[in-house]
Amino acid sequence: MGDTSTIRRGTRIIAVANQKGGVGKTTTAINLATALAAVRKKVLIIDLDPQGNASTGLGIARHQREPNSYHVLIGETRLEDAVMDTAIPGLRLVPSGVDLSGAEIELVNVTRREFRLRDAMESGAVDYDYVLIDCPPALGLITVNAMVCAQAVLVPVQCEFFALEGISNLIKTIGRVKRAFNPGLDIQGIVLTMFDKRNNLSELVAADVRAYFGDMVYETVIPRNVRVSEAPSHGRPVLVYDMRCAGSQAYIHLAREVLRRERRVAA
Repeated sequence: MGDTSTIRRGTRIIAVANQKGGVGKTTTAINLATALAAVRKKVLIIDLDPQGNASTGLGIARHQREPNSYHVLIGETRLEDAVMDTAIPGLRLVPSGVDLSGAEIELVNVTRREFRLRDAMESGAVDYDYVLIDCPPALGLITVNAMVCAQAVLVPVQCEFFALEGISNLIKTIGRVKRAFNPGLDIQGIVLTMFDKRNNLSELVAADVRAYFGDMVYETVIPRNVRVSEAPSHGRPVLVYDMRCAGSQAYIHLAREVLRRERRVAA
């Protein structure tokens, strides 16, 4: 990322992305971040989704979300000035704001528009083990900013009929970003979410995705789980809301898999 970067050596930046909404993207981002913080990693979440679900899921009220990622992207605020603490020790957040929905239009004619987040991170003090970027459910300029900034992309995929088609489009976009802007970008992995073992379709989709993408798919599958759905309304990750439920245990296993893959990258 350049010799002038103040991003600490060893910091890993992972974009959590899928252009389709409702696939468990934000839930995966905040619970993976919580699990990493639980094993003493210093973690930052950057909420780039205008809906602000990661901010809500971490208990940050709307009136507390300024400055936010919008102000960082348009250059009004330094990244470190938008960072706030959460209730989770070791986990910090750059919240989202409603203005972010207009950022795509505002950035169209801006110089280095695809590099706004990367430039903000390079010009600020980034002292974390992991930075997880929760992307909006679209393949627009904000998601491209996340991918240009990241070293890897983690893709949550709901076990539904059109899953393969959606991942294929996303992987093409990742490939285009890699060729044009960020040659170091890789796919960290694909995680199957909202898996319902009572539903044959879930089994079929999981088998298809694994057959097509092989080792790229994590062994861990995130089940459809009521406690996972309830947790955001309480402003807490499910790992804090109910650590013993099936969803929490799945995210703990996912974090272990992510760390194993990260160790292989570092070796």
